[in-house]
Amino acid sequence: MPKLSDDELLDALGVDQEVAKTNSHSPREERMIAGFAEIQRFVERYGRAPQHGEDNDVFERLYAVRLDCLREQEECRVLLASLDYQELLNGAEIAPVDPVESMDDDDLLAELEGAAGPSGITELRHVRSRAEIQTAEEIAKREKCEDFGRFRPLFEQAERELNSGVRQTRPFGKDASINTGNFFILGGQLVYVAEKGDEFKAPNGHPDARLRVIYSNGTESNLLLRSLQRALYKDEAGRRLTEPDAGPLFSVTWDEGNVESGTIYVLRSLSNHPFVAEHRKLIHKIGVTGGKVETRIANAAHDATYLLADVEVVASYKLAGINRMKLEGVFHRIFAPAQLDLTIHDRFGRPVRPKEWFLVPLHVIDEAVQRIRDGSITNMVYDPKTASLVGLAQ
Repeated sequence: MPKLSDDELLDALGVDQEVAKTNSHSPREERMIAGFAEIQRFVERYGRAPQHGEDNDVFERLYAVRLDCLREQEECRVLLASLDYQELLNGAEIAPVDPVESMDDDDLLAELEGAAGPSGITELRHVRSRAEIQTAEEIAKREKCEDFGRFRPLFEQAERELNSGVRQTRPFGKDASINTGNFFILGGQLVYVAEKGDEFKAPNGHPDARLRVIYSNGTESNLLLRSLQRALYKDEAGRRLTEPDAGPLFSVTWDEGNVESGTIYVLRSLSNHPFVAEHRKLIHKIGVTGGKVETRIANAAHDATYLLADVEVVASYKLAGINRMKLEGVFHRIFAPAQLDLTIHDRFGRPVRPKEWFLVPLHVIDEAVQRIRDGSITNMVYDPKTASLVGLAQ
């Protein structure tokens, strides 16, 4: 019998020969898959696709931008088709965004990382500039954060504190310090400084340190403090998140003899009334008190003024040297067009129409406080159609 080769022997035995296929992806494709997985987790948690709209939090709006881009790109749809068990890529037709057909690899990658506009965290745009992309490229290579479960609650808490006004965003620059536990916004993503190594002298003589930085998309990088500073400086939307105890809004240091005269408080009702439950994130009570807010709301569930339900404090601002009654009147004038028209019955069955409740987004209330602080509130009024403060016609 003639000697058979290995292949001939396998053929004689009826064994199919198949070269094992590898399932490797390029770094760019891995980022697409990771970005899509974030969107899928959002859908699993909330039961719907992320949506645009200034009333939605920043993460949902970023996910909506990413999903738009993934749907627009044929390459992305092919890559992610086998993973799309929620049929997100076959959703309803969407309005065309900036022409993604002309985007190169770097542009698309930058888009999938998220984007933020020049005014802050709540204003988004679709495509970042080349300068912003170059800034991102200065950051050391990001890798998957294997212990992201440790940090996820910190990001979720920071998000809640931003939405409630406990934390604020500030342009990076006046305070350029970076320390363990700090939160920043870079390239539209929340950034957390988890570790800071010992300081050393950089070649230019400035102090530097190695950082472990965690990103809200579940990745991390090991980069130099100076590199993170440089990236935040160059990013027009780069922001520092203030600490929860950053202090009074109106004044960090008050003049001698100036006394604290009260607190502006913003409440959100926990009522199960159908209308209130449906619009909970928009319905706010704005008041001013000279005492403790906690004391003021202690019996909210038994007081028709508070819709006969418990409330949560979503924002508060300390006052100094301001007439509380007049200030409360200013708020009522500004937001009168959005006053809540709701009648409930008190515990004696009498109809009551509570005041000081308004259908206004929290960020607009914060803007009003800022305008009161800098004196630009004069002749301003809330426009429900645009959900913004506008100047009265002279």
